[in-house]
Amino acid sequence: MILPLFLTMLVSCGNPKLDREIHSKIIEPSKTRAEIKKELIDKGYEVFDYIDAETKDTVLMQQYFIAFLKSGPNRSQSKKEADSLQSLHLGHLGRMYELGYADISGPFGDDGEIRGITIYNTPTIEMADSLAHMDPMVNAGRLVIEIHPWWAAKGFHLR
Repeated sequence: MILPLFLTMLVSCGNPKLDREIHSKIIEPSKTRAEIKKELIDKGYEVFDYIDAETKDTVLMQQYFIAFLKSGPNRSQSKKEADSLQSLHLGHLGRMYELGYADISGPFGDDGEIRGITIYNTPTIEMADSLAHMDPMVNAGRLVIEIHPWWAAKGFHLR
């Protein structure tokens, strides 16, 4: 226990943000699944418990919303305009992530009708739709949004 703590402190090298992050992970106990579930329900999220048949573990499932960003009707902008919109679009997605409303965003690797996705972490589809429609690319008509509810295990990470 002492060695990992020492190494962690050594790596932070006085970075206040990193020090706070390390402190919260070492000192503050993590919330239980029941506490997380109650917080989500209190905020209006839809959740349910899934019991893994093999391990008998209880997994907390949460409803998210996937926004498919599709080619819009107005894709005739000049390169300069399109580049400016792209910069504003990335700024919007970055703000959504920083505010905790978007967990994953990214483009698809082909040139199809669906250009990318954003997974919104909001209690309602209406809120996700409203946030997605704040995107400058959507406002300019370069992209249109199609949103669907999607369930995922709370706290699981991509591998």
